[in-house]
Amino acid sequence: MIRIGDEAWQVMRAHAEAVYPNECCGAMLGRNDGDTKHVTAALPLDNVHAGPRMTRYELRPEDLLRADKVARGRGLDLIGIFHSHPDHDAYFSETDLKNSCPWYSFVVVSVKAGRFDHAKSFLPNMEQTEAPEEALELLS
Repeated sequence: MIRIGDEAWQVMRAHAEAVYPNECCGAMLGRNDGDTKHVTAALPLDNVHAGPRMTRYELRPEDLLRADKVARGRGLDLIGIFHSHPDHDAYFSETDLKNSCPWYSFVVVSVKAGRFDHAKSFLPNMEQTEAPEEALELLS
């Protein structure tokens, strides 16, 4: 299960709506107690995909390393990655699966007509052959 605190969620949602109609992306920081991941902070990152950003996102490796450094500096863990699906439902695509990391949670935020619609979280397996939906709780 992943629980996203209100402050982190507001950052994620605002970032997804602000970059619409492009896909947003960012890092989720918090603590992992084994059974539950608690996201307490979100760091918006740049989508640097060279092609159409409306259908794909790409992170710079150095940005992800910086997010990990920020997390450690705050005594937190890098819990996972979030990104948006403009004008589509929140699902984990084949491209998402191919570019995933099995030790991170992936939250997909659906933004329709520029406004938040719904979100889901996914947890890829070690082989990156599937990513079952992970229970998601938005705290406010």
